[in-house]
Amino acid sequence: MNSRKLIVLSLVLVFLSFKTTRENEEKTTISKKKNILFIMVDDLRPELNIYGENKIISPHIDALAKSGVVFNRAYSNVPVCGASRASLLTGIRPTSKRFLRYNASIKKETPNALNLVKHLKNEGYTTISNNKITHLKYDIEEWDEEWYPSSKKWRNYISKENILLESNGKHGYAYESPDVDDDAYNDGETANKSIQDLKNLKATGKPFFLAVGFVKPHLPFNAPKKYWDLYDSKKIELPKNNQFQANVPNRARHLWGELRYYKDIPKKGQVSNEMAKKLIHGYYASVSYVDAQVGKLIKGLDDLGMRENTTIILVGDHGWSLMEHGLWVKHSNFEVALQVPLIISDSDIQKNKKTNSIAELVDLYPSICDLANISKPDHLEGNSLTNALQNPSKIFKNKAYARYQKGETLIADNFFYTEWQINDKTIAKMLYDHNTDPDENRNLAVEDQYKIVMDSLSNILNKKIKHDQ
Repeated sequence: MNSRKLIVLSLVLVFLSFKTTRENEEKTTISKKKNILFIMVDDLRPELNIYGENKIISPHIDALAKSGVVFNRAYSNVPVCGASRASLLTGIRPTSKRFLRYNASIKKETPNALNLVKHLKNEGYTTISNNKITHLKYDIEEWDEEWYPSSKKWRNYISKENILLESNGKHGYAYESPDVDDDAYNDGETANKSIQDLKNLKATGKPFFLAVGFVKPHLPFNAPKKYWDLYDSKKIELPKNNQFQANVPNRARHLWGELRYYKDIPKKGQVSNEMAKKLIHGYYASVSYVDAQVGKLIKGLDDLGMRENTTIILVGDHGWSLMEHGLWVKHSNFEVALQVPLIISDSDIQKNKKTNSIAELVDLYPSICDLANISKPDHLEGNSLTNALQNPSKIFKNKAYARYQKGETLIADNFFYTEWQINDKTIAKMLYDHNTDPDENRNLAVEDQYKIVMDSLSNILNKKIKHDQ
């Protein structure tokens, strides 16, 4: 071989060596970015062991909580699924003109906002949505993949009776408990799909944002029989405050229409105590079913050795009423409809800690940016929760805002204050002190001695309302 060929060969080898080294460096740089496993559970209220309750069996969510930080005071900004999710994914609060209904649209209502998915994709993340993350399908175009379970009607019935009722244009029961495997329902299929995604994503070496939406415990309360069997129906209890209090504005009452659709649910008036206990039983079973799917998903992450480099966030989109105040479903300004569980687990934050620093769902977008070490867009209206993650014992935030229809709520320290306004005039008020009345049974707004407190809270709330207009 002559010298010229040797020189050419040497140059080729050097180039290939440089190319391989550079590719390896790029892959190493990519893999250092934190993966994000985002788990959103529909209608999940914080009635879990990690929140001091013992009625619902949820060992896998409890275990996740021990690996990170639990937010004792996390709140949805609007107790409507589509609106809540649109707000979270854009980092923009709902107002009287934006994000109002279940079919709120990011595309139509905030077309110029840099949504979280697009921002992460721009930063090199693979983005996958499994099952319900936005309420409207394909409302975010930037997903690398937006997947939904096998073609089934959204109520996901399995029992022949319910399927027959639905096929005849009627509404089935608000629950069912067939003796089937977890995979028979959509959430089981969602867990399996997400575990396979984790395997595929690991092979790519790229950072990912895998968003997994579990639909239960959304109505109807459909769950395999084994989860119903976890509970003794004779021990199911009604809430003590199961009546609408006389001192509460009628504006706070709603007709819980979402439940009225179902068979054996009266079109008017309260359900029987027997039916109420059946519905509560179904809700508990549905949460335990979803808890098992969360457990499978986390185990899949662990088995792949990906836990160390993955931030896990588990959150509900809003709360849910189980006959508190005589109400069902969400759609109210009471805390039970607004408070959500929020757990963040990450290898760089403290373990098995709880914080009383307030969090809002609108805070999750900037928090994810900080955890992923990427920039935060200027339009974000929430606050990053990273300080609370690093120092859970300190209070970094003592206010939150929420709204439903004409009701605007301010959560300030221990006070829960709501005003209903029409044409800029306040027509009704609610005030609760959670230090002395955590179940919101005594409306202090009708008591003269709290006028100064209400005036102060009203000023804060109305500054926010005027800012939104």
